[in-house]
Amino acid sequence: MAKRERVVRMSVELPLWRALTGYRVLTMIYAVLLAIFGKDNAGQQRFERPWVAVAYLAFLFVWTLATLPKVRSAASCTKRFLVADLVVALAGILLTPLADFDSQSFDGPTLPSIWTAGAVLAFAIKGGWRWAAFASTFVAAANIIQRGEPSRDTYHNVLLVWVASIAIGYVVEVARASERTLARALEIEAATRERERLARDIHDSVLQVLAMVQRRGTAIGGEAAELGRMAGEQEVALRTLVSSGLVPPTRVSEDAAEGAVVRTVDVDDDEGSGDGTACDLRALLAPHAGSRTSFAEPGAPVLLPAESARELAAAVSAALDNVRVHAGPDAQAWILVEDEPDEVIVTVRDDGPGIPEGRLAQAEGEGRLGVALSIRGRLRDLGGTAELISVPGQGCEVELKVPKAPKVSRGKAGSAR
Repeated sequence: MAKRERVVRMSVELPLWRALTGYRVLTMIYAVLLAIFGKDNAGQQRFERPWVAVAYLAFLFVWTLATLPKVRSAASCTKRFLVADLVVALAGILLTPLADFDSQSFDGPTLPSIWTAGAVLAFAIKGGWRWAAFASTFVAAANIIQRGEPSRDTYHNVLLVWVASIAIGYVVEVARASERTLARALEIEAATRERERLARDIHDSVLQVLAMVQRRGTAIGGEAAELGRMAGEQEVALRTLVSSGLVPPTRVSEDAAEGAVVRTVDVDDDEGSGDGTACDLRALLAPHAGSRTSFAEPGAPVLLPAESARELAAAVSAALDNVRVHAGPDAQAWILVEDEPDEVIVTVRDDGPGIPEGRLAQAEGEGRLGVALSIRGRLRDLGGTAELISVPGQGCEVELKVPKAPKVSRGKAGSAR
């Protein structure tokens, strides 16, 4: 299926990743300097096994620099990297007692020191407060195990990291929601301006030409009068389409852990729809409007699965065909679209002579299954209903109801009632 896809991304989240990148580098340098110049309570070098500290900090140095591309954006910061990064932080915490025998007797810094908070913050920026709570819980458990007999300060520091990471994760989620709202607003504004521009161009050219053809054809008479009548009908149909807003394309917004992402997808009307793309029913029904067919629609898009929208439009077309064939060329028809919370209702009414009682049953017996297949059959396959009400001499009314999430099974169409 041919599609045109336009993607709009907001960039409010990118500064957070840049800040995290700088934080990781600075805290890595701080951890190394703290190990080199740090002293214990007696003023002596605090590592009884310095080779353990050197090995870990050398690995931390290389790991931090090598993984800088991973923390540049949410797309590059994968779940696998987050888990590996958290393991590096936890390993440093748990290795601290092996390098510093006295680390459990006083609240000294661990080997990774505050670098550990960077691993937790990556979880928060990537996945929000739930991911932050998950990572900070493991860090808290590792710190308590490393201390052996944790003090009040230990619990205070653990709680501080836990609360701060969750708060940052929550702020990120709120920012993403705001970005999605802003992205939708910008898309709608841009689409509205484009529709207004197209409406002006159409009004200044095509509509005026059609109106002129109608006037001249009526004045000349004969075959030109018929051409003028057709031009008038097309003018009304086109004017209705323009006034309805030229039906904006379907928009799908998603998070994708990349800030706000709004995808604008245009699907060709004559192609299949196995992917469940939403379609505005107004776009399919607006062309039916003319000098003898009035079209009333809601101001907002009436979205249905594309297959359901096309089948419903085909049923409406079949009902209008019946109006032209059985009510006469001068009959007036009305199309009314109602968008309910759980279903869409389309009513087709005419001012013709109506259907005599028993005529539909007689037509089915004669094998003329236009209403049975083209209208009722289609609606049945969509999980909807088609109700026909007719009073002789007072016209006919067809009410079509389609649920917004039907099980689609294409029916076969007839042609006459």
